[in-house]
Amino acid sequence: MKTLLLLALVPSLAAADWNLVWSDEFDGKEIDRSKWGFQVGNGFYNYDANQWIHGWGNNELQYYTEENATLKDGKLVIEAKKESLHGCGYTSARMRTVTRDGKALFAQRYGRFEIRAKLPVGQGLWPAIWMLPEGEEYGGWAASGEIDIMEARGQEPGKVLGTIHYGGGWPANEHSGGEFTFPEGKGIDHFHTYAIEWEPGAIRWYVDDQLYSTKTFWWSSSQRDAQGGVKPASEDDLNPWPAPFDKPFHLLLNLAVGGQFLGNPDESTNFPAKMEVDYVRVYEKEGGAGETSARGEGKLPFAE
Repeated sequence: MKTLLLLALVPSLAAADWNLVWSDEFDGKEIDRSKWGFQVGNGFYNYDANQWIHGWGNNELQYYTEENATLKDGKLVIEAKKESLHGCGYTSARMRTVTRDGKALFAQRYGRFEIRAKLPVGQGLWPAIWMLPEGEEYGGWAASGEIDIMEARGQEPGKVLGTIHYGGGWPANEHSGGEFTFPEGKGIDHFHTYAIEWEPGAIRWYVDDQLYSTKTFWWSSSQRDAQGGVKPASEDDLNPWPAPFDKPFHLLLNLAVGGQFLGNPDESTNFPAKMEVDYVRVYEKEGGAGETSARGEGKLPFAE
């Protein structure tokens, strides 16, 4: 039904200025594997450092599985459970528009990325809707960038955050962002539409079509030494503006448990906890992405 009525459901803002190019309405019986892959486990191998990174670099507590994501009543449900698996005390799911072996299923440079979702409340619950580069052409995180469309701390149900990560490879990375505060009684445990509009040299964040943050300043450097990324010494060490946000990015949806961003669950946290996603829709700008705007005001790492 949602698929048939898609045009009627598109917000007036998107209908007026953007053309729909990719979507998932989650109307089927099973997750569409032509659109989504899963990341499984509790970490990743860092080839630069030649070591395994537990907890996804954030000391997270969950083990991601494919079984913790299902479709129900026209919605994607990502469920975090308090259960033991492979040495972890919780399970959850992390989906992305990339196959498990790293093949991109969908990635796009520029556009409007829009997701309607309802998020869990509770200490130590970390739902996120975000984007990573299809490739790492400027180097490892965060030289090639990260765009967080929405992330929330479950213990702070009255607000969400929108953030970009950029700069050099860790530990020379930087970030900047904004936050949206909901009206009383209308927090993350209600369905809201989270979106970004990404154009050359500018990224804007929205909740329910209300603009709350705009970023026009960032930088990227591929400079590094044996320990990792290093701060650039001059303009010559920077990748050309608007790097790193001038390459295709893919989408991720996940519900993490615990970690340094928000702390661990406690006895007040209710499990299972559910993140529900009604749809994901991606648009292209009517008439093309447009010209690249100049870098906005901000302090470059070598500026005095």
